[in-house]
Order: sequence, then structure tokens, then C-alpha cells
Amino acid sequence: MLSWDDPLGLESARKEQSKEAPAEPMVVEQALDALREEESKHSGTEQKPPEGPPSMEPVHAEDKRVVNGLTDINQLAPFKYPWAWEFFLNANKNHWTPVDINMTQDVQDYQHRLTPEQRHVYENVLAYLTTSDVLAMRNIGLAVMEKMTAPELQIYQARQVYEEALHTWTYQHCIETIGLDQGEIYNRYRVVPEINRKIQITNRRLHSILRADIDLNDRDELTNFVMSYMFFAAVFEGCWFYNGFSPIFALQRQGLMKGTAEQLQYIMRDEVLHCAFGIRVVKQIFTENRITLDPAAIRQMWDEAEAAESDYARYILPRPIIGYSAENHVEQFRHTANRRARQLGLEEPFPGARNALPWLDEQANLRKEKNFFETRVTEYQTGGALSWS
Repeated sequence: MLSWDDPLGLESARKEQSKEAPAEPMVVEQALDALREEESKHSGTEQKPPEGPPSMEPVHAEDKRVVNGLTDINQLAPFKYPWAWEFFLNANKNHWTPVDINMTQDVQDYQHRLTPEQRHVYENVLAYLTTSDVLAMRNIGLAVMEKMTAPELQIYQARQVYEEALHTWTYQHCIETIGLDQGEIYNRYRVVPEINRKIQITNRRLHSILRADIDLNDRDELTNFVMSYMFFAAVFEGCWFYNGFSPIFALQRQGLMKGTAEQLQYIMRDEVLHCAFGIRVVKQIFTENRITLDPAAIRQMWDEAEAAESDYARYILPRPIIGYSAENHVEQFRHTANRRARQLGLEEPFPGARNALPWLDEQANLRKEKNFFETRVTEYQTGGALSWS
């Protein structure tokens, strides 16, 4: 029988398990000894405790560094990077959840108003985004955040990890509310080559820095880390995500799928901050470590991203929908890529690219007159209350 003290029945299960398999202290100790011996063989040296007591020197802001810093990571202030703290404060003002937004009309639109071409666009944009935000979460939470050696950077990135999880919840909420086949939608990245290609490019960058043995004191490793972080900030979130919401916004401009579009507007505001923060961190690493990246490697990054985006655009938009085409999508990617490159202080990869979707930036800057949270007990500060200039 379940109880309020043990609602999942975990304690009773443990008791039953202990009856069936009594503890064997000697067996456990032997297993631990064998494990220690095996670890010692692989490491080649025995683990030694740290020598001497911890330093009692006070932390000075000027001694902090983005990576490879030696100051106490547990002491937040004094700040060396006050802008990172401002990012954290600003991110908390764009607070929302997907269940706060009415999706009733979206269900009607999908079932009765969308054309087959529009359904194809809607489904595949969600199919790509569901997997992508999981990758974004793993990148920051597992590969990047633990390498930061200034806590003000880590604190914003902790918020970013939460936001990536929230975005994943949002896409799942849309898929479930509309009544799509979740197994089929979530597996499209594995079976649709045009979606899979973008995921594999991202996976390659992630796995190159998601290693326990990475040493950022090594110049080659540090350069690779910066290239990966720059890819996620400027390409993955700054271009692929920023541009990736635009097909849904095109439907919204036709009076369709407005609930989904409202949710993507809040996500887009988060992504604008993620991109800006990542670019700021990368430039700080440039300065602190005097890194100069290989122009050929940067060129290859942009070209590979553009080729993948072009294939993806042609897949989701084999024929134009009202107000949107594959050509619009690709040209807007190039235009946005030029903007990200300028923000990084790099040469524009696609000179002359035009702003094919001049209304896209408005989606992040739109001020809301409607309060979606008016029925909540807690008063949230929503994105509509913020200045995104």
C-alpha cells in the first residue's frame, strides 16, 4: 500500500529487496578493492590527496579568467564579468511555461485549416527542434559549464540549461496537444537525411569537447573548444535556431498556429540571450588567451552550416507556402550569419546577403499587450515587459 511518506513505494521495495538479498559486506569490500586496483592500472599512478591546506588568500576580480582560472570557483563576487550577472538577471525576467499559452485554436488550425504543405512544414520544424534543444542543453550543461572558472558565468549557464529543457518541454507540449504521433515525430531526425545532417554536424562539435581528458591548457584543445563554443553560439543558436523559427512565424502571419508561434517568440528571446552571451564569452577567451583562429576552419564552419541549412530548407519547403519559400529561408540564414560574424569581429561569410525576412527580428522585440499569466497566483515578469533593443 502506498503512503504520503512513500508515494512511489520506494522504501517498501527496498525492504523487500533487502529480504531477498542480504548485504554481504565482505563481497562489497572485495569489489571496491578490485575496482580501485583496476583504476590504478589504467591511470598508471596512485591517487594522492591534495598537498597542504587550501589557500586562504582572498579572491581578486582581476585574477579571474573564463577558462583555466585559479581563483576560488565557489566565490561569486567580486565580479570580473558583471555583464554575465546582468545576463542572468535579464534571463529571469523572460519567465514562462508552455502550459500558460492557449493552444485550442492551433488544434483546429492543424486539423481543418492547414494545407498538406503547411502541415509538412509545421511537423518537420518541430521534429528538428525537439532534438536540437536537447543537444543545446547537453552542450552547455555537460561540455561547457564545468570548464568555466568564473562562477558568474556558470550561474547564467545554469539558467541556460534550464531554458533548453523548458524549450524541449514546449515542443513536446505542442506535439502532444496537436495530437501528432510522438514516436514518429521524434524519430524523424534519425530517418530524414536533411534533418539528420544538421544533428550530426552538431553532435560532432559536441563530442569533440565532451571528453573527460580534455586539457584547455593545451593550445590545440583550447582552440578546438573555442571553435565548438563559437559554433553553438553563432551558428547553432544564432543562425539555425534564430532562422529555424521563421517558418512557424510565417504561418502566424497568415493567422495560423498562433499559439505555437507565441511559444516560439518566448523561446526566441531566450535564444537571443544565449547567442549574445556565447559570443561575448568567446571574444573574452580570444582576449585572455590571445587566440587567433584558422580562417580556413572558420570558412569551413560557415560553408558546412549553409549547405546543411540549404538541404533542410528544400526538404521542409519543396514548394513555397504563402509568404515563405526555401530561397527566403537560405538567404535569411546568410544574412544572419553575416551579423553573427560581425558580432564576433570576423569577416562576413556571405557578403551582400539580403535581409529576406525583415519581419523576423520583430518576433523577439514584439511587446505584448495580453497578459498570459493573469490567471496565475504568482505574477511573472514576461518577455513583453522587457526591452530587447
